[in-house]
Amino acid sequence: MSRPMSRPIRRIASRAPRAAIAAALFASLTLISGVRAGMAETFAYVGNADSNDISVFKMSESGEMTLVQTAAFKGVEKPGSSTPLAITPDHRTLIAGIRSQPTLAVSFAIDPRTGELSHLGNGPLADSMAHIAIDRSGKFLFSASYGGNKVALNPLLGNGVAGEPKQVIPTGLNAHAFLPSPDNRFAFATNLGSDQVLAFAFDATTGTLTPSDPPVHKVPEKSGPRHFVFHPGGKFVYLLHELNGDVAAFTYEARSGAWDEIQRTTALPEGFSGKPWAADIHITPDGRFLYASERTTSTLTAYRVDGSSGKLTTIGSVPTEKQPRGFQVDPSGRYLAAVGELSDSMTVHAIDQGSGALTKLKSYPTGKKPNWVEFLKLP
Repeated sequence: MSRPMSRPIRRIASRAPRAAIAAALFASLTLISGVRAGMAETFAYVGNADSNDISVFKMSESGEMTLVQTAAFKGVEKPGSSTPLAITPDHRTLIAGIRSQPTLAVSFAIDPRTGELSHLGNGPLADSMAHIAIDRSGKFLFSASYGGNKVALNPLLGNGVAGEPKQVIPTGLNAHAFLPSPDNRFAFATNLGSDQVLAFAFDATTGTLTPSDPPVHKVPEKSGPRHFVFHPGGKFVYLLHELNGDVAAFTYEARSGAWDEIQRTTALPEGFSGKPWAADIHITPDGRFLYASERTTSTLTAYRVDGSSGKLTTIGSVPTEKQPRGFQVDPSGRYLAAVGELSDSMTVHAIDQGSGALTKLKSYPTGKKPNWVEFLKLP
């Protein structure tokens, strides 16, 4: 019985190397094409206030940017003072806030393959809004009016366009940022001119805001609280003050929504002289590094974040675009892109993964008066 079986075994064995090589080659080609076809791509969206458009860039693994589209705002004629942007949690829609009359929320569909934008429609805003954000459910648009001293809440309709404001709430002077908490149970608004942060309980089912308890968190006089960001772990929040350049660290109590200040440092570079004019603040996705921009010196300051205490250690400051009103960290945490209102361009900085220090890579032309950057990884 052994001899009849030995021949087919030998024949199969003799063909095995060729068959295995062919199968492996086919599998590798299939894998490569599959990776290429379904490969995640990163895009940067830059809001340009004076040219009334959005510059869409595709970013490579090395941080290189390629302009793939300039998306104009339809139905908008006059430039506004800035162009805040927000992206829905499902990554399907980008919304731009228009600050010229009539004040609008312009919605774009995001192509999941190319990252390019196509106009969906325009919805009404309650005023000229310096800041917009979308709640964690993707159903509501938060906005803050600096000149109108108010915040507002708009429903997002099924087509991705903002409906009529559901709530418009008067605030102290100069509402500048309005964001939901990480768990979507609260919302907080800075009042730059009144040196306070307002707290609201947020019902995402009904889309209703009510004053929290306590409703106000006071900060030092003439500090000018502007933008803030939550730590990815949800236990800390960092607040940038425009008028004195302070960066304040707070513990965040998710159950009650309470802020408790634990540290105060500065976004001003060493040897600073002049009038502070701090602008934006962002944190890396892993929560290890925090960055803040300052417009008088056109610098970015980097901080190391202690994951246990939430406290900051200053790494240092580097020059960037002229008047860096807006910047953002990419989803990988490896790059930071900053735009200059007075330079009409964007600089990409590499983030050292060990130290958090920034290194300039390259600058790219944008539209006129860029002031906002959003990153998105697709699909």
